Amino acid sequence: MKYVTLTIVYLLGLYCVIAQKPYYFPDRNAKWQEKSPKDLKVDSKSLMHAVAYAEANEYSGSRDLRIAILKGFEREPFHQILGPTKKRGGAAGMILKNGYVIAKWGDTQRVDMTFSVTKSFLSTMAGLAEDKGLIVSTNDKVSDYIWDGTFDGEHNSKITWEHLLQQNSAWSGELWGGKDWADRPPKEGGIDDWKFEKPKEPGTVMEYNDVRVNVLAYSLTHVWRKPMPLVLKENIMDKIGASTTWRWHGYENAWTEIDGLKMKSVTGGGHSGAGLFISTEDMARFGLLFLNNGKWKEAQLISESWIEKAITSSKPNVNYGYMWWLNKKGKRHWEGLSENIYYAAGFGGNFIVIDKENDVVVVTRWLEPSKIGTFMTKVNAAFN
Repeated sequence: MKYVTLTIVYLLGLYCVIAQKPYYFPDRNAKWQEKSPKDLKVDSKSLMHAVAYAEANEYSGSRDLRIAILKGFEREPFHQILGPTKKRGGAAGMILKNGYVIAKWGDTQRVDMTFSVTKSFLSTMAGLAEDKGLIVSTNDKVSDYIWDGTFDGEHNSKITWEHLLQQNSAWSGELWGGKDWADRPPKEGGIDDWKFEKPKEPGTVMEYNDVRVNVLAYSLTHVWRKPMPLVLKENIMDKIGASTTWRWHGYENAWTEIDGLKMKSVTGGGHSGAGLFISTEDMARFGLLFLNNGKWKEAQLISESWIEKAITSSKPNVNYGYMWWLNKKGKRHWEGLSENIYYAAGFGGNFIVIDKENDVVVVTRWLEPSKIGTFMTKVNAAFN
């Protein structure tokens, strides 16, 4: 009986190894391996239709992103460009199946701004901090770690790391010249209404707000005692073989001092310039890391437990986790597509989409944002 049990355990283990889908991980500077869609049982014709749709629906905003930014946020009082910008390229993207490129279009090595896709990278810096014990729990109050006045007061002292990560902190104040109430104000009312509105209770309402995201970046900089680009480079980008071309910028005046060293505090987007400037291929590497549950080849770079938390719906918004958008049934649901899909999204149609059920990563650059659901439906048709 003992030998029968051991044999069954052995066979089950062998089955799991055989059944596990092998992923390809590109080495640094190596040409990314491509496979014919047919080799991976993907419908080529459907895939070509999806790519053609992306190429035909380039973002309609100006390629001069200073103009696009100022126009996009013209309702905001006091809005101005505070960090670097860069003229963008045309529509571009990649579709990976099991890590292999099965479709690509445009210039995939061109470095462009990626706006709020940066937030998913910032979230990962918080995940690394928790994995390494620098943050004990995302349920901790941030004021237990940052005691310089940023989280003083009856309201701000209630804010936890989770509130910041889920964008429901309602942090109240000013950072780098940006006022929380002036960032994406309500459609109704004016400055006097917005300025004196009582902040919501932390954890109750999701509000997309770059000032509060930048407060998270500032707080993580102090917890790590390092600039966020260095943390990202050492812990993620170097280990996944990313190029040396990506940059993560902050505003011109966003300096802080830690341990006697002057450091730049970066932004979580390009709302006023700055944020992550990165190629399609480096974005795809980051997506592949998440597709494989935080593991690159044999190295676990970010814990599975963190990813599970990051893609869990927040109470105020079923479609939002820790700075990742979730395809749950809600206002942002892509009808007919898996609720297990999650993605990073940025101004101008920048997306990193993770589809675990199909072992797929999709990166799009400069796709008209309203077209992403239709585009993903066309992509999904190639796998059915």
